[in-house]
Amino acid sequence: MAQNFGNAFLQPPHKSGAAVLKTPAGAAPKRPAQHPAQQPVQQPVERKLTFTKIFRWRLPDGQKQEPATVEIAGTFTGWKKVPLIHDRVMGGWHATVQQIQGNRTHHYMLLADGKPVEDQHSDGMAVPSGAQEQQFAIATARGPRVFMLFAQTK
Repeated sequence: MAQNFGNAFLQPPHKSGAAVLKTPAGAAPKRPAQHPAQQPVQQPVERKLTFTKIFRWRLPDGQKQEPATVEIAGTFTGWKKVPLIHDRVMGGWHATVQQIQGNRTHHYMLLADGKPVEDQHSDGMAVPSGAQEQQFAIATARGPRVFMLFAQTK
């Protein structure tokens, strides 16, 4: 009896008794949703967790001679030197490094006029591994070292 009256929008009933899918002119008809067991399995997209870090450096106390350049090089730059910007108002240098891979420990060095300098903000020091790290290492009482950055992301 309900088929004789059509739906609430007064459309004529479909003769086969099956549901009719209406689509706008020129649009492809929508497909009915598949049962979850029939849907193709999508592989999870593996996103690399990254973060941004601001590196800062100031002249050590008592040192008056400012270097011409201050750079950073590390595993997150492929050991390519990245210049820090000199901020004369704040009296230091800084650089923002983006897309640092997270959930690992990185090694790096700060260089003033091409020579390794101390970083007061490092997460620690590590024994250099490989020739690239050896060339940037700083001399310490315990031997050559590079700085560490613990890159943790949530």
